[in-house]
Order: sequence, then C-alpha cells, then structure tokens
Amino acid sequence: MRILIVEDEERIARDIADAVTAAGYVAEIVADGEEAWFKGGTEVYSAIILDLGLPGMDGLTILKRWRQEGVATPVLVLTARGAWSDRVGGIDAGADDYLSKPFRIEEVLARVRALIRRSAGRVEPLIAVGPVTLDPRSREVMVDGVPTSLTPLEFRLLNYLFHHRGRIVSQTELSEALYSHDHERDTNAIEALVGRLRRKLKADVIETRRGFGYIVNTPGK
Repeated sequence: MRILIVEDEERIARDIADAVTAAGYVAEIVADGEEAWFKGGTEVYSAIILDLGLPGMDGLTILKRWRQEGVATPVLVLTARGAWSDRVGGIDAGADDYLSKPFRIEEVLARVRALIRRSAGRVEPLIAVGPVTLDPRSREVMVDGVPTSLTPLEFRLLNYLFHHRGRIVSQTELSEALYSHDHERDTNAIEALVGRLRRKLKADVIETRRGFGYIVNTPGK
C-alpha cells in the first residue's frame, strides 16, 4: 500500500515516511503543491497525508481540486493552524481527518490505519478471510491461529488484497500499489509474488481471474 506524504518541512516529512515504511507501507514524499495535486490525482494511493502550508499551491486548494475531480483517496490533513475554523475549513474541503501540529507519529499512523479501514468499509482492526487473519497494526499474519512469516512485500500484497476483498484487483493496480514511483514495475513479478504468498499461506484465499487479476472473496461468496 502506498502512502503519499505532502509536507514541505523535510524533517517532519522524513520522520513520517520512516514511520510509514516501518509500518509496512510504501512512502512517497512530495514538498510542492503543484506536484502533489498532479500525483494525488493520477496515481494510486491508499491514503494521503497532506500539510496545508505548501509552496506552489496550498493544501486546501489541492484538496478541493481533488474532490472536484473525483479523487476519493482518504486524506489526513496536517497543519500548524489550530483554530476550530481552520479545522472546519479542512473538513468542508474534503478532508477525512485532521491533526494539528505538533503531533506524535504514533497518532498519525493510527489515524491513517483508521482511514484505510473506513475507506474499505471496515471498522474492526483485524481482517479475517477463511483461516487467515491479518493485523495491520502489528503486521502479523496467522493461519489457523499459527503465526506465518511474510516478507514486507508479501505482507503489503496480502494487506492490499484483503482491504479490497470482494472485487478483482488487476496486476497493474497491484504493481502501482506495492512499488514506489521510481521502481521499475513488472507485472510478471506480481504473479511470482502471489505464487510465493499462496505457498506460505497454504490456504485458498486468493483466486486468479485469468485476464483480469486476483480477488479475495468475502465470506459467503
């Protein structure tokens, strides 16, 4: 899962990116408003962390444009502005959550995880499909109650498919969601990755739809 971090203060951006990466996501940093508007509107992200005070184009303008253009990616707004009117302005512009500076990195991560859950139509932190249970907070995966060791890339793949269960996810979408912008993306690598993940899980939870992609069916389907 890719997280776009739009923040022009280098230290803050790097601290958030390090925490996001340690939590199992792919972090991308943008410091300029114009570039942020373009990337957020043309690439696949599971969530966006958006600072309001940016060069080139301010965060509220970016957010309003995204929503007008139909970009539905959940957005956590970060700002040094603490007045209630600023918070209302951010929510009205289309923000899904709002956090004032200074903040703790742990709270940023908790709010991002909550946004991703809600965007997938879930409220519970754990995701269970058949015998497989995934915990995005601890990055633990269990099969029939037994912990299963996955590589960071395998975990990101399973996490993305579980969050989008019930619909077909193409190899191209998975590649865009798993790898950073400057990474050479190879859909054949996705097929190999899915194969390794299936062997480790030893559970039939990822179905291949030839010519379309992969699907994790919800219970009863």
